[in-house]
Amino acid sequence: MKKSKYLSLKSSTILTVLFFLINITTLLAQQGTGRVIDKQTLHPIAGAEIKIDGQIKMVTNQDGYFSFKCGLDSKLEISAQDYSISIFVVNNCNDVYSLQLIRSQVMEAVEVTATANSKSKLDIPGSIATLSATELKRGNGLFLDDAINTNVPGVYMQRRTISAGQNFNIRGYGNGVRGTNGMSSNFDTQGTKVYYNGIPLTDAEGITLMDDIDFGSIGHVEVQKGPSGSLYGLAIAGVVNLTTIKPVAGKTTIGQEVLLGSYGLQRYTTSVQIGSSRSSLLVNYGKQLYEGFMPHTNSRKDFINVVGNVDISEKQTVSYYIGYSDSYDSRNGELTAGQYDTLDYSGNQAYIKNNAHSNVISTRAGISNTYRFNRYLSNTTTVFGSGMVTNASSAGGWTDKTPVNYGLRSTFDVKYKLSDKIQLSGITGVEAQRQNAQTIGYAMIKDSFNLTPAAYNIIGAMKSNTYSISSTYSYFTEWAIQLPKAFTLTGGIGVSNMSIELNDRFYVASNNNPSNPNGTHKPSVYQNSFNNLVSPHFAINKIFNEQISTYLSYGVGYKAPVSSYFYIPLTGELNTSLKPEIGKQIEIGTKARLFEKRLSVELAVFQTNFVNKMTVVAVPNAANTATSYSYVANGGSQLNQGLEFAVRYEVMKKSNGIFTSFMPFFNTTLSNFKYVDFRYQQLNSSKDDVVEVDLSGKYVAGVPPMTMNAGFDLLTKYGVYGNMNYSYRDSTYYTADNSKLAQSFGILNAKIGYRAIIAKHFNIDAYFGLNNITNQQYYVMLFVNQTPDVYIPGPNKLNVFGGINLKYQF
Repeated sequence: MKKSKYLSLKSSTILTVLFFLINITTLLAQQGTGRVIDKQTLHPIAGAEIKIDGQIKMVTNQDGYFSFKCGLDSKLEISAQDYSISIFVVNNCNDVYSLQLIRSQVMEAVEVTATANSKSKLDIPGSIATLSATELKRGNGLFLDDAINTNVPGVYMQRRTISAGQNFNIRGYGNGVRGTNGMSSNFDTQGTKVYYNGIPLTDAEGITLMDDIDFGSIGHVEVQKGPSGSLYGLAIAGVVNLTTIKPVAGKTTIGQEVLLGSYGLQRYTTSVQIGSSRSSLLVNYGKQLYEGFMPHTNSRKDFINVVGNVDISEKQTVSYYIGYSDSYDSRNGELTAGQYDTLDYSGNQAYIKNNAHSNVISTRAGISNTYRFNRYLSNTTTVFGSGMVTNASSAGGWTDKTPVNYGLRSTFDVKYKLSDKIQLSGITGVEAQRQNAQTIGYAMIKDSFNLTPAAYNIIGAMKSNTYSISSTYSYFTEWAIQLPKAFTLTGGIGVSNMSIELNDRFYVASNNNPSNPNGTHKPSVYQNSFNNLVSPHFAINKIFNEQISTYLSYGVGYKAPVSSYFYIPLTGELNTSLKPEIGKQIEIGTKARLFEKRLSVELAVFQTNFVNKMTVVAVPNAANTATSYSYVANGGSQLNQGLEFAVRYEVMKKSNGIFTSFMPFFNTTLSNFKYVDFRYQQLNSSKDDVVEVDLSGKYVAGVPPMTMNAGFDLLTKYGVYGNMNYSYRDSTYYTADNSKLAQSFGILNAKIGYRAIIAKHFNIDAYFGLNNITNQQYYVMLFVNQTPDVYIPGPNKLNVFGGINLKYQF
């Protein structure tokens, strides 16, 4: 018995030791590995917090990896800034878990540059829209107007060709002045300041040309709606900030994307991204081709972008941008209303005969230095420059232009905590810019060596030769004080100045002849300036329960005339009485982030009064048979009243279901924009007399009473994603007298794709999209007050695109 008992005890001890050793070995072997990545971009997420069974255990490294002691049915809770919290349950300790987080599309990190207080959207006392990859890449990602028109209520973007001639209309403020009926320019953006990686695209004269911008490389867009003179100078309509994509910290990536679409659309993008803990570099090359769905609408573009930054020290960061573009877009002119209504897309033969086009070869560069003196004060100074060689032809002739722009923007940023509940923040700075440009105009004539009907006209005699020097500078300061009870008061003021010098280098003997009557002659140098244009801004913001905010704001902005406005070529007179336009806006709004930030709601009601609106006065010839010349005058006022509403709701947000995210969105704009005490002169229909046209009470041309957009974004755990959206634009007057109306239209688009990581290092993103699914007739640009030329149409048939994006991460 004793022996048996001893043997039993010994056996039991051995079994216990063996069981203990087996468990120790098993525990040591069950060391799990995981990697946290972005569900959409497949980029690693550094610094994500890992909770295991409710207890914080670790954070991910710069490559997104973490290791943990694995136990079956352990619950991993993953959280990271700007991402939805996700929960994963361990079911196999031998797997390397790829934990994909969904970016919180409702409450993304907001990098707002247009306010002194920019912690989140709830803190911003105004209507500022931000677009990220979700919105920018819903379509093919090449045309910014697709994203703007679908996602930003109150803003409409148009383009004259497949990828050129873009302009913005913000809250009913069109652009400049053109045509004998005035009020709106159809060829460029005026009144809106546009920045690209902190470099002004808007030149020193206030004109923005975007033909050379690669919108396919944009990663972030910010739109501030309404007069913005307190921080941005001459910005009567608003401000648009464009930022290129940024490299992922700690990774080196080589990528190649190929996109093909209907009507010969081709896009090839090659990129190299290098990111380390203290620096980053992005080199992006894009080649874009398009044959066109109408005659003479082919396009060719080459883009090179180099973007980077270096942390010199803990206090100093230097960032830089260099971009080169060679852009060529053919034009076939605007369709008349008759052509558009009968689906005659043959174009304007006068344009085609002159081989109408826009060719822009440009280089832009900027370097920015940020220095943090201490935790309260920092300075960012950006020095920038651009040079262009452009040539364009249209029905009116050929124009060569060589503008050179350069300048700087420097701001001091202050953040100081006055007490536990009171914080003061502010921006004080200066922006200055100068442009030197030579513009030469030519007539176009038949080619005597090729008189075949299909031959293009060639450049003929010189018609004009001007050299202009434009400069603008503004200084500004804006401060926000955060008070107890979540109140914030904002106040700022900006002062803007502009000067223009125009040198006429086109010699005409009769203009400088002592024998002229009374010794009159046409001077060759013209100058004008507009100084001390003061733009105040005031706002109050209140946040309730960290979920809802409401605000009231008031702002002022200016638009100064450009050189062509104050000089009358035929008479040589200066238009010295011309005044800058003034925009004054009052806005009331509310924003909400509810249900764990899954629901986003924004509502804004505004009234903007534009005074000294510029228009064109027509002067008849001596026989009263035609217009001898025209000049610009201040015609009256324009009162814009509107409502903007946007809502997004992440209905579904799961980590383990088939569908991990489903987010519908809806936005609408209601506009009641009218001319007030607005008059201009023109020849009557018989061209034998000048008549005054009173537009008072008429609706502003080019602005629909209502626009509406609705759609959804969908993600699945298998990497399949998709979206669908419908955009509606109401019928719109295209003449200021409200006699001509463009019909309403609605466009339905959809896209589906697949993202995955292959063999740990390869990322793949393949997609396919449909545009204009219902074969709707629509336009991409409506020419205001320029009858009979009215429409630039979009393809009125279903068109498709598809592509693949491959990346290798080292």
